[in-house]
Amino acid sequence: MGEQLDPFSASNLPDFISSQKIGRPVNFEGQNNRGHPFSGLKKRGQSSRSWVKIDQDGNSAVLELDKATIMKRCSLPSRDLRLLDPLFIYPSSILGRERAIVVSLEKIRCIITAEEVILMNARDASVIQYQSELCKRLQSNQNLNIKDDLPFEFKALELVLELSCLSLDAQVNELEMEVYPVLDELATNISTLNLEHVRRLKGRLLTLTQKVQKVCDEIEHLMDDDDDMAEMYLTEKKERAEAHASEELEDNIGEDFESSGIVSKSAPVSPVGSTSGNFGKLQRAFSSIVGSHKSLLSSSSIGENIDQLEMLLEAYFVVVDNTLSKLSSLKEYIDDTEDLINIKLGNVQNQLIQFQLLLTAATFVAAIFAAVTAVFGMNLQDSVFQNPTTFQYVLLITGIGCGFLYFGFVLYFKHKKVFPL
Repeated sequence: MGEQLDPFSASNLPDFISSQKIGRPVNFEGQNNRGHPFSGLKKRGQSSRSWVKIDQDGNSAVLELDKATIMKRCSLPSRDLRLLDPLFIYPSSILGRERAIVVSLEKIRCIITAEEVILMNARDASVIQYQSELCKRLQSNQNLNIKDDLPFEFKALELVLELSCLSLDAQVNELEMEVYPVLDELATNISTLNLEHVRRLKGRLLTLTQKVQKVCDEIEHLMDDDDDMAEMYLTEKKERAEAHASEELEDNIGEDFESSGIVSKSAPVSPVGSTSGNFGKLQRAFSSIVGSHKSLLSSSSIGENIDQLEMLLEAYFVVVDNTLSKLSSLKEYIDDTEDLINIKLGNVQNQLIQFQLLLTAATFVAAIFAAVTAVFGMNLQDSVFQNPTTFQYVLLITGIGCGFLYFGFVLYFKHKKVFPL
């Protein structure tokens, strides 16, 4: 009869305690955890998402990758992947990293490496247009054997900038076509409906200006910093890393061969042991000279590539700046229209004030006439009441005096330039 194992024996006790410390349920032998309420949950942040991968030949494929795989594949920190999350709204950004370029412009959010473009798989028209256009350009260059001076990452970045600039320019043109008729109508007919319409358009103009200004500032920031532009040349860094790895491999093979002590039988044995040491010194000196020469060549090529990238960014900076100038002109037109409306409203207000002055003067004159009639309406014993024609003369003289007084007010207002001449 076999010996029975105690699950709470001293050998199993540390496992039990460690499992209880980290809060996991104990799963003894022969006991399943099928009914645990949290058994089917995944770790937070490990859910896979759909991505589109586009290689250098223009071939695209849909991949299901989680956040950790993307970070490991492109050597990116977690904060950079937040820019690609469609659930959050971040300003436009172009970030150069060690092995990738993180781009978030308008609706296009992608990761560009030296070999591929990993694009967020979405149904947006801009993303679909970017995917189809990039594949079309790469495949056409591949079929026609066209050698382009731009590396792969710059081609992908150029297309992102091109489509983003075209999208912003199209939004500005659409806003212009909608704003100018409304402003012209508002200048002729000032109404609450037109004012509300202009207010909504002005809000859209402010939002669009902020988006275009952010893209312009991002490109200008890259152009002002040579280190950031050098960091974005991924192909050069990849070639240098591969060349450095091959040199290290050759050096390791040579050192292993020398340290093995294998000498050909036919080779003469030198009685002086310093020959191999001198040869090693010469080899190290030669390798240092070659390495310094290669570093100089790589630095010069980096300078050329910085100029190349700077020219590329400058071209699209001009386009974005032109779009920004359109928005500035549109904002100035809105401000001019508002000034015109304020002038018209001020003119109307002045006319109302003038009318109020005339009405006040007329009220004052009428009050004088009413005071005369009130005096004669009292119980006074006077001969005027005995002769009706005499009372009519009193009323006529009082009316003529009030009329002269009113015209005196009008002349005084014109003399003080309260009324236009």
